[in-house]
Amino acid sequence: MGNSTDHTAVHTVDGLRVRAISEDEVAAWDRALVLGFMRPHVSSAADVRRRQWEPGRLLAGFDGDRQIATFRSYDAELTVPGGAVITADAITHVTVSATHRRRGLLSTMMRRDLSAAAERGTSVAILIAAEYTIYGRFGFGPATRGAGWRVDLRRARGLREGLPGVPGGRIDFVTMAELRELGPGLHERWRRTRPGAIDRDELWWQRTSGEVQVPGFDFKEPFAAVHRDADGTVTGLVVYRVDDKWDGDYPDCTLTVQEFTALDLPTTVELWRFLMSVDWVARIAMGNASPDDPLPLLLQDRRAATPHEESSDFTWLRVLDVEAAFGARTYGAPGRVVLEVDDKLGFASGRWALEVAADGTGRCTRSTDDADLALGASELGSLYLGAETASRLAAAALVTELRPGAAAAADLLLRTPLQAWNPDNF
Repeated sequence: MGNSTDHTAVHTVDGLRVRAISEDEVAAWDRALVLGFMRPHVSSAADVRRRQWEPGRLLAGFDGDRQIATFRSYDAELTVPGGAVITADAITHVTVSATHRRRGLLSTMMRRDLSAAAERGTSVAILIAAEYTIYGRFGFGPATRGAGWRVDLRRARGLREGLPGVPGGRIDFVTMAELRELGPGLHERWRRTRPGAIDRDELWWQRTSGEVQVPGFDFKEPFAAVHRDADGTVTGLVVYRVDDKWDGDYPDCTLTVQEFTALDLPTTVELWRFLMSVDWVARIAMGNASPDDPLPLLLQDRRAATPHEESSDFTWLRVLDVEAAFGARTYGAPGRVVLEVDDKLGFASGRWALEVAADGTGRCTRSTDDADLALGASELGSLYLGAETASRLAAAALVTELRPGAAAAADLLLRTPLQAWNPDNF
């Protein structure tokens, strides 16, 4: 195998080749991608893929001259507990043609990319797992969760009395062009407050607002509104759709929230008051919310909010550099715990002492002390952002407690005020 940082390196597996593609091979790569995802091919989609091309970051598996597997990674900024931002190797567009499964293509592409990321000094890798059983063997573990709510407005009776509002604030509808102008700055401020959030590039906003049409995805312009405080600063954004459904002569419409961003509780309250006042709407569906979203607690009748979608894992994470990753985040309590990590790919293997000071800063260094907990790389990834607890993993025999009480002690260190959440597909 060639050097993983050499963009021209070719890896051979079972008579097939894996290498980075050139820019003029993007159209064929896009065709292989949609075939792997079992979607119809639209040639103009390659224009979007060309914008995503970076030397060495789009890989393909080749059978002769035909591309039969795809893999893409790019650098994303990931917020960790405490508000620091680290670079993550964001992996996406992973496919293997149905005619070439079980021949080592995914393993070859994944190992190549992770090795290259580690050599660049990237401390973690992230992805969204379409199938649960695939990525654990590469050291990824579920690291964020999502939830959803469905609110029956006839039962909710509005928001509770006495909730804080924004004196002098206002809500205005915005065009898609204004969404592209105002949205990025708001998201940049918000994402630094939520562990698990990632940055959005210009293409993300262009696709969301319909300026760039992605073939195969039917864009219909939504409603978008921003909240401004008394000084005119944008502090919130909501994007939504309303269906047109009637029960005879009576409106029975559902308002579906696509995006809800608020920098503080007063803005949250104002945006919900606005949404609950929309004419003809009988219920609100919010399919992409944080696992600790306070919405039900804001209602007069909390029972009016029921789970809209099953809470599920979303972003998966694997640690490539233990010392750098755990040194970047902050912690919930002072203390010390020693972890014995078994990483089949070797990046995080070893015994690590996690030591946290009274101010919440911490460091994780190699140690020869007796281990308190034994775990795999996948479980380490699940613990990193605080999405899982060591106690729960131990109860499921995914973490082994080598010292009584060590799992609870680790949970005190790793706890976070807000649960990790990433609202964005990538």
